[in-house]
Amino acid sequence: MPLLDGLQVVSSKIHGYGVITTRPYSQGEIVCYGDGVLYPGDAEFDDTYALILPEEDSGTGEVVFWDLVCQTRWFNHSCDPNTDVMAKWDHEANTVRAWWVAIRDIPVGEEITYDYAFIADVAEPCRCGAVTCRGLIVDDDPANLAKLPDHLRAQLRGPARVAS
Repeated sequence: MPLLDGLQVVSSKIHGYGVITTRPYSQGEIVCYGDGVLYPGDAEFDDTYALILPEEDSGTGEVVFWDLVCQTRWFNHSCDPNTDVMAKWDHEANTVRAWWVAIRDIPVGEEITYDYAFIADVAEPCRCGAVTCRGLIVDDDPANLAKLPDHLRAQLRGPARVAS
């Protein structure tokens, strides 16, 4: 796996491994492109490091998983992320293309993060440390939050708690 330019895998203050910048990135700049392996939505595999494309975005008419196989697999979640992940179906190559864009200026040495925005069914406790931490790794859409089980709902913090 080739190393991604401008990024370095390190032990993370958030969780496990993480990836920090070795050069600054400006708001709106593409930080990197990710590489992965495509799986159909019904495949059995460890989807810990996978992006999910819903059927309307997948190009196949079905949910697909893009299992990250490069350093992007170690980008951690944050409720106050510094990047946004974009993904689209590449019809010509019959696969997914994914890339991360800086949503604010990112200085050298900062860990790259994005909001995993899990659906309620797979929400889990969050330890991102952000001032705006929701307490859970979960999409804060009110309809999604309404589906949280009570034991997880009790862990919500900040505006997400009010929205539920």
